[in-house]
Amino acid sequence: MRGEPGRRVVITGLGAVSGIGIGAAEFLAGLRAGRSAAGPVTAFDTEGFDRSTACEVKDFEPTRWIRNLDIRTLGRASRFSVAAARMAVADAGFPEPEQGLRDIPCLISIGTTDGESRDLDRLVEEEVDLGPERMDPTVARRVPAGRLSSAIAQEFGLTHAEAVTLPTACAAGNYAIGYGFDAIRGGDVDIALCGGADALCRKTFTGFYRLGTIAPERCQPFDKDRKGILTGEGAGVLVLESLESALARGARIYAEVLGYGLNCDADHPVAPNQDSVVRCMRLALENARVKPDEVDFISAHGTGTKANDITEARAIRQVFGDAAPPRTVSIKSMIGHSMGAAGALASIACALALTEGFIPPTINHVETDPECGLDVVPNQAVPADLKVVQNNGLAFGGNNAVVIFGKCQTDGS
Repeated sequence: MRGEPGRRVVITGLGAVSGIGIGAAEFLAGLRAGRSAAGPVTAFDTEGFDRSTACEVKDFEPTRWIRNLDIRTLGRASRFSVAAARMAVADAGFPEPEQGLRDIPCLISIGTTDGESRDLDRLVEEEVDLGPERMDPTVARRVPAGRLSSAIAQEFGLTHAEAVTLPTACAAGNYAIGYGFDAIRGGDVDIALCGGADALCRKTFTGFYRLGTIAPERCQPFDKDRKGILTGEGAGVLVLESLESALARGARIYAEVLGYGLNCDADHPVAPNQDSVVRCMRLALENARVKPDEVDFISAHGTGTKANDITEARAIRQVFGDAAPPRTVSIKSMIGHSMGAAGALASIACALALTEGFIPPTINHVETDPECGLDVVPNQAVPADLKVVQNNGLAFGGNNAVVIFGKCQTDGS
């Protein structure tokens, strides 16, 4: 064990790959503007689907960020992951070529839903069309999901790093942050690169399509006339660091990770369970030592499906009270459902909101569903003096993860 248990954990670096902006500054601008990433699917042939809109990442140039690995050895999700990590490490102020990380124990934890399923789609198509002997071995070698985290260690030449990929579906980014939080708080490491990554793929689009949950043109969380999700893609990586380490480096601190809660009810393959969501939020608040009335806004899972939005809204009102629950927003209205990256990108949005003093909007909003009954900050960002924010991640199989962030207060602040 390094150091004493119970250390405070802060966020010192942010890396975002999203449909509304690449890099923390562009992502912030997209959040403020209420930008939408929705557009026609280009990742695969959508012939036969009567709905073909998604939130893809445009103008992504991996060679701008990935300097030491052969791009051909990385699938799209791993490219997102490594690029977001490069951005986050640079944003945290570590000197190149990352000497500040190479000599200390650190953790890399990346969450995902699909891993490199986009490459699996390609391999299956090649096998069907050309036969198994014509399948590309280079593509086959980059399929293992563990590459999403191990490739970061390889890119930075980290020899004292634990690299973990967490496959807890749409809550995986929050799981990864919780894992890093525990490692730093318990004194195992001083630095953790945590987040999530996924690339748009035919498999997941088709799965949600067959469930009847793909929206025709736009995602409208908590709206009376919402019609479902838009699948998305991207990556978010946060540099988590002990407060002592951050202060010693003179690092900029975006926010403090106050605590988190995890649970898995395994109640249903796809339907959320309200009581389980309630328990997870209460676990997070208890772990963070935060009272419900201290939460300034909630970054909801907010997928835009009937079942998720009503269940999540009811759970929020059960925890925070019907009279005045915190303002509750869904950035999936802008970036779509980026699967394993969703919780990580929402966490970056929370950190930026705390630093910049605003609440991002829920766009595409017309009329709030009375069964939800929340202030969803419709269509325009609002200024706000924020102290504590909550980020919900709710996944298939009842995998729930909630993280609580706060404005960092030090003795000198």
